[in-house]
Amino acid sequence: MSKITTAKLKKMKLDKTPIAMITAYDYPSAKLAEQAGADILLVGDSLGNVVLGYDSTIPVTVEDMIYHSRVVARAVERCFIVTDMPFLTYHGSSDAALQQVARIMQEGHAHSVKMEGGAEIAANVQAITRAGVPVMGHLGLTPQSVHQIGGFKVQGRELQQAQKLIEDAKALEEAGVYAIVLELVTEELAKRVSESVSVPTIGIGSGRYCDGQVLVYHDVIQYAPDYRPKKFVKTYANVEKMIREGIAEYVREVKEGKFPDESHVFPMNAELIPHLYGGGK
Repeated sequence: MSKITTAKLKKMKLDKTPIAMITAYDYPSAKLAEQAGADILLVGDSLGNVVLGYDSTIPVTVEDMIYHSRVVARAVERCFIVTDMPFLTYHGSSDAALQQVARIMQEGHAHSVKMEGGAEIAANVQAITRAGVPVMGHLGLTPQSVHQIGGFKVQGRELQQAQKLIEDAKALEEAGVYAIVLELVTEELAKRVSESVSVPTIGIGSGRYCDGQVLVYHDVIQYAPDYRPKKFVKTYANVEKMIREGIAEYVREVKEGKFPDESHVFPMNAELIPHLYGGGK
């Protein structure tokens, strides 16, 4: 299959071919996601929650994103890689934002970056796209602003809020984004936004009418020690149970002396064994 590019993603919108996007944070998850046919791999700052053990994405650093992006890039041949810009790395001057973007692209080997926000970041988005870096936008629930928003709330239920989101989407399109993530947006508003812009929209918890969908890898396969179901997520496998049971069986067999058994050992030449105990010459 041919490589995914920004041009191909825009054509997928025109052809009404749904875009499948999933997060990936390490080599095995990226390799498996690509083999499964995903179009875009998002090295999301959600790694703060699902990999690093933080209670939000805010503590995630540029170094964290570079490390995980570089690992994912080693696994990929076809997928398009987008890496999140961490909290407050793109809200200052355009020059400062470009320095951080350059690190993500050069050291993290990303194909593009993702930035949360609308009109307020449009100037920096434009500076970055003019520098030749593809940018994916992110509207609706923006996890980096969760404390300002007041929690994980569905966006677009009030008319003024909905109108602003449409305006923000158009501002990002004018600034040069190649796609926009819509997170926890009412289905009707997500449909309107998708019809209002020429770039693909990729929904997470935003209904059936976006041009693509994205979910967190750990939600798709239920890979978490204390997994909590989410209304907008469909879980397709339960590896949490399999992993816990597999490790528990290993521990039990070690404790009972059943592992390793004879099939797992490497025997020495019988003639040399006496020499180990001083009985040979």
